[in-house]
Amino acid sequence: MTINRRELSISGLALSTLAVSALALTAPALAASADEEAVAKKVEAFRLAQIAADPKALGALCWDDLSYSHSSGKVEDKATFITNATDGKSKFLSIEYKDPTIKVVGPAAIVRFHWVAEQEMAADGKKVPTNLHILMNWQKRGDEWRLLSRAATKL
Repeated sequence: MTINRRELSISGLALSTLAVSALALTAPALAASADEEAVAKKVEAFRLAQIAADPKALGALCWDDLSYSHSSGKVEDKATFITNATDGKSKFLSIEYKDPTIKVVGPAAIVRFHWVAEQEMAADGKKVPTNLHILMNWQKRGDEWRLLSRAATKL
């Protein structure tokens, strides 16, 4: 079988066109959706509100029917979570959300990440590190994403 330059050129063009078409079809799948980006911004706002121990910011990021579960097994509603997170008995020196993933499914977003943090206890100045796996469920009502539930597991 003999292939001349013209056939090679046409074949190459066809392959290039096919490759570009395939890339065009997969590129949108690789980009984050508008909802994923909105949730990512809320997750970061939540992290910053935790570090700042800001009750107003935390309240604005959570639905009233929040279920907040700690790695100890303790479960709090919204009011209890905000009270305990901002009571001044400890302060976060750092909180890092490592390797976050966000999956939007209809009006819900499943967020997972590795939590690495350090707190300082007000009573004795003791520094306490935490290493957790976190699962957050964010819910969209209208145009607003807020935290509906959170669960933590010790690593």
